[in-house]
Amino acid sequence: MKDLMRQRTSLKEEIEIALNAQCKMEAEASQKYLAMASWLDRNGFEKSAEYLYAQAEEEREHFLKLFKYINEVGGTAITPTIGEVIQEYPSFKSVFEAALQSEISVTNAINKIVAKCREENDYATEQFMMWYVVEQREEEKNARRALELFDLIDVESATGKFALDKEIGKIGSEE
Repeated sequence: MKDLMRQRTSLKEEIEIALNAQCKMEAEASQKYLAMASWLDRNGFEKSAEYLYAQAEEEREHFLKLFKYINEVGGTAITPTIGEVIQEYPSFKSVFEAALQSEISVTNAINKIVAKCREENDYATEQFMMWYVVEQREEEKNARRALELFDLIDVESATGKFALDKEIGKIGSEE
């Protein structure tokens, strides 16, 4: 049956597999951000929580965009199973260290898909993935900015934590 299905699409099987893996990665990122937002909310960092709730929704949109593309081009989009995500963090800063690492991992995975598209002469999927390349540049920049704020604002005081929470809440909205 799979061979018959392959005749109905120009999407190479290796690229379809990579796109489905990316779907899973985007869905996992959404769940991670949701857990991070919950931790921030529980610990009084309301503005940072709002920022990461929005990030969770954005990652879900990234997942759906990929999922729909796979089906649109005749592939088979697989609904990913998401494992357990970390619910507790040792510190305010550790949440954003984890967020940056997650974004770097997503960027690396997207770059591998683009490279595979070039190798397979899949220009349509490469063009589709360029949206993600641009998006990841912004995602990494925002994640790095959050960490920079920890170095700029004295987080040892309650006032500093309050100011930091407020500033993180503004990230991405100035553009």
